This record gives sequence, C-alpha cells and structure tokens, in this order.
Amino acid sequence: MPRYIKAETAAPPPKTARYSHAVEAGGLLYVTGQLPIDPDNPDAALPEGIEEQTELVFRNLVLIADAAGYRLWDAVFARVYLADFDRDYAGLNAVYHGHFDDDARMPARTTVGVARLGRGALVEIDMVLERQTRPGITRTAGLERRVR
Repeated sequence: MPRYIKAETAAPPPKTARYSHAVEAGGLLYVTGQLPIDPDNPDAALPEGIEEQTELVFRNLVLIADAAGYRLWDAVFARVYLADFDRDYAGLNAVYHGHFDDDARMPARTTVGVARLGRGALVEIDMVLERQTRPGITRTAGLERRVR
C-alpha cells in the first residue's frame, strides 16, 4: 500500500497545485520534482545563479527524504530539468557532485533541457530512492549511526 509523504519542513506545493512531496510504493520513494524554493520563505524571489538554485533544490530533496526516513545517498535515479542546458550544465554538476561524491555509488541520471520551468526557475530535480546501507553505517528506526 502506498505511503504519501508531506514534508512539513520542505517548500510547500504551490497553491494552484495539489500533490504529495513523495510517495513510497513497492520499496521505492518517488520524490516530486523540486524547484529552488526556499522552504523558510516560499514566496521569496528565486536566487539568480544555477549553483544557488541547485543548492536550494537539494535542500528540499534532503528535507523530503529525511521526512520519509530516507537519506540522499539512497538515491538510485535523478531526473534533472534545466531551462538553459548549455549555460547551466557545468554549474549544476558542480553542486550535484558535491552531494553525490562517491563515484562507485552515483545514481542513474537523466538531464534534459526544457523550454521553461515553474516560477522561471533554472533547475528542477526529481528522484527515486531505495533504502540502502552504507559501509560503516547502520540504521535504527530511520536514523543512521557510524559503526566503529
């Protein structure tokens, strides 16, 4: 049976749309595409640069994953939308690789250029996660702790 996740700490859906932040089904967590919305001030203007926008997207992705009992390193797939692919691809990757820095455990990824994103954003990312364990880390009730 699916579990529908609303992460109270993440940026809310716009008033004109209704959806869950994520849905857990079949052992996977499907996270709705996230725009660079400041969860502390959702009505604020978006930052101007791709790096700043990508960091805000990841902030929301982390908040949603955490609310569902997952961690970003559980990601098995990411889909990235860029409003200006040629200009922003390198800047996106600079931030993306900071969040996924283990070359042996990179999620699969698709990156596409699009004509326009909501609120005039430069980037949007959605993800699929599957609970995993990492060497040296154990999970207890959704929390990790390092094993020494």
